[in-house]
Amino acid sequence: MGIIMEKLIKKYNIIIAIVVFIGIPLLFYSLGNYPRRSILKESISILTILALFQMLSQFYLARSNKVMLQANKMASVVKVHKFIGYFFVSILLLHPILIVFPRYFESGVEPITALIALLTSFDNTGVLLGMIAYVLMLILGLTSLMRNKLPLSYKSWRVFHGILSVLFIGFATCHVISLGRHSSFPFSLYIAGVAFFGVLFLLKMYFSKLIKRKGDI
Repeated sequence: MGIIMEKLIKKYNIIIAIVVFIGIPLLFYSLGNYPRRSILKESISILTILALFQMLSQFYLARSNKVMLQANKMASVVKVHKFIGYFFVSILLLHPILIVFPRYFESGVEPITALIALLTSFDNTGVLLGMIAYVLMLILGLTSLMRNKLPLSYKSWRVFHGILSVLFIGFATCHVISLGRHSSFPFSLYIAGVAFFGVLFLLKMYFSKLIKRKGDI
C-alpha cells in the first residue's frame, strides 16, 4: 500500500469516526424534542453523550475491523485505545456526581440528598442498570490499570477485559435507552446499533482466533 493511499485511508477513517461518534450523536441531541434546561445541565448532558460514544468507539478498534485499521500500526491503535479508555472512564465515573452537581446552584433538595435518593432507587430498573454498568466500568478501569499485577497471562487478561467490556457496554446501553432524557426512539436505535456492531467486531476477533487455534490442533 502506497504512502499516499495510507494517508488518504487514515484521513477518511478519522472523518468517519468523527461523524459516527461525535457528529451524529450531537445531531440527534440538537434535534431532540424535549425541554431545554440550563447551560450547565445541557453541557453535562453533551459531555455524557460524547463520553458514552467514545467508549463505544473502543470496540471498533478491534483487530478484526481491518477496513478501518488497515493503514494504522497496532501500536498506535493501542495507544489511542488506552487514552480514550482512561480519559472517558474517568468522566463517566463522575456521572452520578455530575447529575446532582447543578443542584448546588438551585434552591430545593440538597445535592447530597439527591445523590443518596438516586443511589437508593432500587425499584427503578433504569437506575439499577446504571449501577451495574458503573460497577463493571470501575472494575474495567481498575483491572486495566493493575494488569501487570493480576495473576493472569496477557491472553487471559484480554479475554477477561473483553468480557467485562461487553457486559459494561450492554448494561450502559440499556441504562441510557431506558433512562436517558435524550433517548428518543431513533437515537435509541442508533445507540443500540453502534453498540451491537461494535460488540460484533470484538466477538469476531475472539472467534476467529478460537477457530484458528482449533485448526492448528
